[in-house]
Amino acid sequence: MNRLFAASAAILLACELINAQTFPPGYVDPLPLLAAASKEIGEANLRCITFSGAGYDGAVGQTAEYNQNIDWPRIDALANYTRTINWETGTSKETFDRKPGLNPASWKYGLGWRGGTPVQKQTRQTHIVNGSHAWHIDGEGSEPAAVPPEDAERYQLDLWLNPPGFLKAARLPGANPKAIWRWEQIEMGRDGNVVAAEKMHVVSITVLGKYRVEATINPQNQIQRIKTTVSEPALGDFNIEHESTEQMPFGSVKWPIVWHSHQGWDDNYQFDNASTGHNAYGGKFPNVQPNVCDDPVPVPEAVRSAAAPSSAVTIETMAAGVYRLGGTTHNSYMVEFRDFVAVFEAPLNEARSLAVIEEIVKLAPGKPIRWLITSHPHFDHIGGLRTYLHIGSTIVTHRKAIDFLNRDVLNYRARTINPDIVALWPPTELSEGYNFEAINENYVITDNSRILRVYYVQPLAHVAGMLMAYLPAERIAFEADLFDTHEAPPPSPTPAMRSFFNQARRMKLDIATIGPVHGPTVPWSTFLNAMGAR
Repeated sequence: MNRLFAASAAILLACELINAQTFPPGYVDPLPLLAAASKEIGEANLRCITFSGAGYDGAVGQTAEYNQNIDWPRIDALANYTRTINWETGTSKETFDRKPGLNPASWKYGLGWRGGTPVQKQTRQTHIVNGSHAWHIDGEGSEPAAVPPEDAERYQLDLWLNPPGFLKAARLPGANPKAIWRWEQIEMGRDGNVVAAEKMHVVSITVLGKYRVEATINPQNQIQRIKTTVSEPALGDFNIEHESTEQMPFGSVKWPIVWHSHQGWDDNYQFDNASTGHNAYGGKFPNVQPNVCDDPVPVPEAVRSAAAPSSAVTIETMAAGVYRLGGTTHNSYMVEFRDFVAVFEAPLNEARSLAVIEEIVKLAPGKPIRWLITSHPHFDHIGGLRTYLHIGSTIVTHRKAIDFLNRDVLNYRARTINPDIVALWPPTELSEGYNFEAINENYVITDNSRILRVYYVQPLAHVAGMLMAYLPAERIAFEADLFDTHEAPPPSPTPAMRSFFNQARRMKLDIATIGPVHGPTVPWSTFLNAMGAR
């Protein structure tokens, strides 16, 4: 009885201390807010959920025109979409149907598009996350393939970016909930204009030990918006927010049946970024089954033992002083001049670019990398631009891309999730205006002996401002996404292939070898065979 009395007294004292706790001005107690939100949707009764319907996907970072308030490109509908989330086991399984041949098989929606990887070949697609592992399956009964570690972590994070998931994550060790209040009014855009101001509360927690996740709770105690920030190599701190509407009762729980997600900044009319927060995925999923979920799919051994992406750089000599720097999904190309070096393409991320730069220094000791030619501003092709900027290279790009690159990529903005070399040691030149060359039709890099020509490729629906490069003496053309060689050529010429062919004919280029960013070098005859009789 003495022990029971002591325990009861301790609980009462703890409750009194919590009630007596004071918060700084503007801050409020998060616990009542979380409790009310939990009660509103019956979160305590929910351990897993399965929902289905029709959705859409958006390829983040792959837009044709930058500096516009438009959605990310919707590659195809997500038909027959079904997802099961199990918060107890930390697992999620998504299945849907999508036309093959349009996108990388490893890409689900939103961030994660990578050229140079196997293209989706089957209609049925499956994406699974189990703890720190994630994988995809292209077609029924196909072999599972691991997704890159950064995607796997983002998929794991997404388990908690929904109302029940957020509330459950708020109770995990290290969540450290904090809450504020604010008025929300005069919102312009998709949700219509908010006429009457509403007092909202925002609760923030820490998820997976490093991601700050915020939930906006309305006066009806409903979580209507969940926001977080992840690291994207090209842009740094990158906004992701999920919004849900039409919250419906399903037995003792409530679940929203309409979803959409912004990845990037939403409706960027007055913000510092040129690239906006287009819708990355969403849809209507009215078929909801609370607490209906199969046993979690175990991690396949092939996924568990999959090697991390290699950072090794392979070197192929194409001509004297001309090298293909490969070893991953994206190539870079080095051209050595008398007193300097030029590089075509800085893809993926800082780690990849630093590895390439180290090899360039060995191949051309003492020669600065004077020029970095970037083909186009898709995210998987510009993740290393800041790295070359840091070592003193001038970025050569088309004028259509420069506003986006100069405002969103080549800047002093802090990177809190994953600081890169520019954020940690920013060069003075970053603000002095001579760190890039914006070109129109034709640009020449030369030492009066070797000539490297840079051309604007047009017209091209893939992206505005595409550049290619050409060495006349060596008869080598460098290009990105115009003709990929990592897989068999398509059955008929693509619009990008036709643009490449027309550009070569228009400029009277005598090409012998193609150096693609995706895939091995090939003779010009291989491209002509792929073009066919036309």
